[in-house]
Amino acid sequence: MRFFHLSDLHIGRQLHHYNLMEGQRKVLGEIAAYAADLHPDAVVIAGDIYDKSVPSAEAVTVFDEFLTALSAIEPSIPILVISGNHDSPERLSYASGFLRAHHIYVAGTAPEHGGEHIPMVTLSDEFGEVDFYLLPFLKPSYVKNVWEGGGPESSSEAVRMLIEREDIDFVGRRNVLVSHQFYTGEGIRPGTCDSETVAVGGADNVDTGPVKPFDYVALGHLHGAQKVGENHIQYCGTPMKYSVSESGHDKSLAMVILREKGEEAEVVRLPLHPVRDVRKKRGKLQDILSRPQEDGRDDYVSITLTDEKEPYKPKEQLEQLYSHILEVRIDNERIRQKLTEFDEELVWKSPMAAFGDFYEEMQGRELDEEEEKILEQVIDWAGEEENRR
Repeated sequence: MRFFHLSDLHIGRQLHHYNLMEGQRKVLGEIAAYAADLHPDAVVIAGDIYDKSVPSAEAVTVFDEFLTALSAIEPSIPILVISGNHDSPERLSYASGFLRAHHIYVAGTAPEHGGEHIPMVTLSDEFGEVDFYLLPFLKPSYVKNVWEGGGPESSSEAVRMLIEREDIDFVGRRNVLVSHQFYTGEGIRPGTCDSETVAVGGADNVDTGPVKPFDYVALGHLHGAQKVGENHIQYCGTPMKYSVSESGHDKSLAMVILREKGEEAEVVRLPLHPVRDVRKKRGKLQDILSRPQEDGRDDYVSITLTDEKEPYKPKEQLEQLYSHILEVRIDNERIRQKLTEFDEELVWKSPMAAFGDFYEEMQGRELDEEEEKILEQVIDWAGEEENRR
């Protein structure tokens, strides 16, 4: 069995002040083209379809176009979707009954009551049946009413207890878990990115122990493609770069190959080609301006200038070369010295002394006698107003 493992589409996201919808349309179209060409047995999306719980109309349209393109492929390809922490479970589950009739299976919420179970979809190939368990993003409070007399106190305990409630044949059948959480285990802490919202070291961490018996664990939440201890427990990563910290990532589409029971799952990476890449540039302004930039001039770029003397209008000069600048930062000895000074123990100063230092820094001279008198009056007035409250 071959299936695509996607997650963290974050449709509607912006990169700094740039709208990424054009790039998202393009990369989702490329994934749909792969599906038409390779015809996988399923497309699995492990959460964070949208970037906001209330997505824009354009974001909903982009996802609808993606589902429509996949649904047009014959014979039909089942699509399995769970909600992530950025999604609204209720919005994502809308019309789920209708969608199920068209082989689109959406799990918006984890079990909330004792009679509910983890949604499961069974697919078949030449080796028999494969059970896909769809476990959306959860917190202990979401599932506390599943058990009488007290529920789990951590996300890890919640996942373990939910799995233990299911009658899963780990010996004779192939099983796949689709989950959107921050998984750790055996001292392994996955790599994270600036674009993620994760709580590291707390109650939101989920231990990989209970999920190891699955034949493959399709994870969402982290934006870098990586395994978590075991080869069959994988974050597929985002299909696009969503932060400067991801500039070094090679984004791709994960195609998982499951063979007969007992054989290790294989993950094949299919390259994706963004409209614009995300790059980092570092150096002196004139060195950056003088480098040949025929390739990548329209990419999203983060630039760090190392000039000791602040150059004249650096961003305006760089905009002549790059059309999509994310940020221009300064990193030199003077800046590092100031940061070191900030890290030193703070010394309390009176409002008068503090403003005097600020004035001298800005104006290049000390306050004169008349200015000091005016400032004293202002400070006295402010103190009187504070005492009246």
